[in-house]
Amino acid sequence: MLCAVAEFCALRDAIANHVRDGDLVAMEGFTHLIPFAAGHELIRQRRRNLSLARMTPDLIYDQMIGSGCAARLIFSWGGNPGVGSLHRLRDAVEREWPSPIALEEYSHGALAGAYAAGAANLPFAVLRSYAGSLADVNPRLRTVTCPFTQEELTAVPALRPDVTIIHAQRADREGNVLIEGIVGVQKEAVLAARRAIVTVEEIVDTLRGGHPNACILPHWTLSAVAVVPGGALPSYAHGYYGRDNAFYTAWDEISRDRETFSTWMDEHVMRQGPGIFADRRAALTRPS
Repeated sequence: MLCAVAEFCALRDAIANHVRDGDLVAMEGFTHLIPFAAGHELIRQRRRNLSLARMTPDLIYDQMIGSGCAARLIFSWGGNPGVGSLHRLRDAVEREWPSPIALEEYSHGALAGAYAAGAANLPFAVLRSYAGSLADVNPRLRTVTCPFTQEELTAVPALRPDVTIIHAQRADREGNVLIEGIVGVQKEAVLAARRAIVTVEEIVDTLRGGHPNACILPHWTLSAVAVVPGGALPSYAHGYYGRDNAFYTAWDEISRDRETFSTWMDEHVMRQGPGIFADRRAALTRPS
């Protein structure tokens, strides 16, 4: 995916201009830099019938699924990390509330390979795995024979999102974006996508002097950049703020009951805007 230049804009405009009903949307960020602010904007704009892709769907996809945004989930693990189940995801799968959801499950390695194949504009990734049960529940997994060794291998279809959304630490004034710390598959997910939106903590003059474990996404790979301080909360942003562990624990109780969930979403998402994340960041980093 190549763009002439990344557009700097408000988050609401980035979502309105680049995410459509029925899109395949990837929202990546492994452990930290999870794009919660962007997910909440999708919910506020009432996007529907989305196919949601994520290596490790956790609270943000639980919120989006419970809000009726999703028709399909493409994933390799799902849960509330260190706490338990995603109750809104379970309700959708087991009781079709608020609507039915289809599941497309892979291993971590297979889904990472699918992103890499999409980024390289290849039709599929090849793995030496899946002799076990996942192939029985995912009909999209196929076998191919190596033309050189005659070895039978597993083929995983390339993943090419309509739009990828990530959070990053900072962008420079040309729209180049720096991710540092745990990088995950953000680079591959962006390069595989037709459009890409990034929320960042801040705009800086230069990206020099970053962490040695870092990745720079050039501006021509991105469609829109929106400044949303605290936009990864309650996950953490390496170098900026820590993880709000208490919220992950609290979510288990909030999400168990439909009415409690709906009330919480109305108060904390539907009646708020992206600016609330800066307030949460300030509260989390304020000396006690």
